[in-house]
Order: sequence, then structure tokens, then C-alpha cells
Amino acid sequence: MLGADGQLGRALVAALPGAVAVDRAGLDVGDAAAVAAFGFGGADVVLNAAAYTAVDRAETEPAAAWRANAAGPAHLAAAAREHGFLLVHVSTEYVFDGTATGPVPEWAPLSPLGVYGASKAAGELAVRAALPERHVVVRTSWVVGDGANFVATMARLARDGVRPAVVDDQVGRPTSAADLAAALVVLAGSGEHGTFHVTGGGEPTSWCGLAREVFARCGRDPGDVRAVSTAEYAADKPHLARRPANSVLDLSRATGAGVVVPHWRDGLDRYLPAVTR
Repeated sequence: MLGADGQLGRALVAALPGAVAVDRAGLDVGDAAAVAAFGFGGADVVLNAAAYTAVDRAETEPAAAWRANAAGPAHLAAAAREHGFLLVHVSTEYVFDGTATGPVPEWAPLSPLGVYGASKAAGELAVRAALPERHVVVRTSWVVGDGANFVATMARLARDGVRPAVVDDQVGRPTSAADLAAALVVLAGSGEHGTFHVTGGGEPTSWCGLAREVFARCGRDPGDVRAVSTAEYAADKPHLARRPANSVLDLSRATGAGVVVPHWRDGLDRYLPAVTR
């Protein structure tokens, strides 16, 4: 398993205690020679959770984003083709532009809005091209796990008595890193291949709605979170990268393959005690 030092990577380590877990210091997937020399120890399955995830910084560091998110998966796909292992690669809803009016299916056209999304789309394409029948690509969104994330930030603001302004016109489903890790394990052993979408289940929410859920669970008045539009937020705190307005992914293919998608509120309830104690 690669990317062991990230939010998803740490969840995979917990889900697969007997697996070989490698962080970036152990293998830089963007280094073609390092990947080729790694050997992979006769692995049957390699889970790739290694990625460059700084969405805004990618706009000013495109080479770093493309190295990890596009070249890295291409190098791993070449290794998978040579050594015969199944490559399970994690991608993102940022490969879409967010203009869909409902849950986005796996076959929707790729149309990223910025460098991060474009680099992740290129990584997907490289994996599919090299391993047409020996890959699993899993797109996810709004991941919440052990590390820096939106929910942890909102919990800190709630504790500190802050009344934040949060965007209310971008919607999605938060995804527990632990639930995503469990889904990857299921898909890796399912015998299926291709592209799947995995997020939390239940009805979608906005970033503001999620923040209010966090505030309520932290004993704060949800009304202390002020709803603003993306345009209003950008006027005060501009982002370098555009965000998709609709991050809701269609989960039916994954659930049909045996993946369980707990409601995102269940994941929130399991996660929050770790950051509020």
C-alpha cells in the first residue's frame, strides 16, 4: 500500500494491519527509476493512495502535482504490467467540472477545472491505458480522516468560539477515510475492474451544512455558521483553484460490487470524538 502517511493511507494501515505500507520516504511514485527498482515483493494487489492533494497550491506548483498525480500512476501502471499485480488507484471528483445536475456517473466526460483535477484525470487515463483489464480506479470526494481536513478545521473553530462564513452552494457527500479504506479492500477482492465511485452515503449536503453538523455536535449553535455563496467567499478569501459546484457522485456501481456506503453522518459521528477530546 502506497501513500501510508496521508489521511487515506493511515486508514488503510488500520484496515490492513498485515499489509506492507510505504510512505513517500519509502517510495516516491513520481520517480520512474525508483518505481522500476522497487520490485513490489511479489504483490498481488497494490493500493495507491499516494497523491499531491494541495488543490490551490497546485496552480502555482503544476510540476509537483503532475509528477505525483499523473506520472506517478503511469509509473505504477508500468510496474503492474511487468509484475502482474492489480493496481487499485484513488482519484477524485475534481476530474469533473461540477456542472452536472445530479449524481455524476463513472462514464461522465472528464472536464477538470484546474491543475489538480487535470493531473488526477491524466493519472486515471494512464492507468486505464496501460492496464485495460487489470485496474480499479476509485473516485472519491470530501475525505475526512486522520490529518488536516475541513471537519477538523470546523471542530477547532467551534471550540475557539469562531463564527465562520462557509460556502453553501457547493454540494457533495463527505467520505470517512475509514469507510473508503474498507471499500478499497472490498473492490480489490471483488474480481471487478474499471472505475468506481465511493463516498459517504445519504443525501448530499453543502460545506455550510457540514459545518453546521460539526458545530451542533460540538455543542455550538449551528446558526453560528453563516452561509455565503462561492462568489461572496471568494471576494473575501479568494481561492487560486475553482471548485466543482456539484461533487455528488453516483455510487450504484460500487454498491453493486458489494461496497457498503454508510451515511456520511455516521462517519462524522465516528470521527469527531478523535478531534474534540
